[in-house]
Amino acid sequence: MKVAIVFFPGKNRDKLINTCKGLSKGIESQGHQVTIIDGQRDVTTKLTGFQYIALGSECISLLGGRLPEGIIEYLSNAGLVSGKASFAFVLKTFFGSARALSRLMSRMEKEGMFVRFSEVFSGPEEAEAIGTRLHVEKA
Repeated sequence: MKVAIVFFPGKNRDKLINTCKGLSKGIESQGHQVTIIDGQRDVTTKLTGFQYIALGSECISLLGGRLPEGIIEYLSNAGLVSGKASFAFVLKTFFGSARALSRLMSRMEKEGMFVRFSEVFSGPEEAEAIGTRLHVEKA
């Protein structure tokens, strides 16, 4: 199955990329084909051809749970994402990661994505472990 891991970095770009690579490694261990997409740089990449979408970000404000700009615009221009099984994740921060995850899931559901699982990751090792157990299947 073709899986897209789309991420929207803030200040900790390297940590988020490493977390995405860990998640990718875990999902690939199940025999799936994974593509990692930078949602801020690869704005023309369409998600129509993917059967499963993992969407991740980081919280850019400690108390408000704000997400990086461009997530809504990217999803609305990413092709057919409605009805796709998906996974939402954010990087762990001292405050605000739970609220950021809730906001990310809400934005995904507004686009019609079926969020099957969500997680707050503390690092690449945890992401890889979750990726090996993630039920990647069609909605």
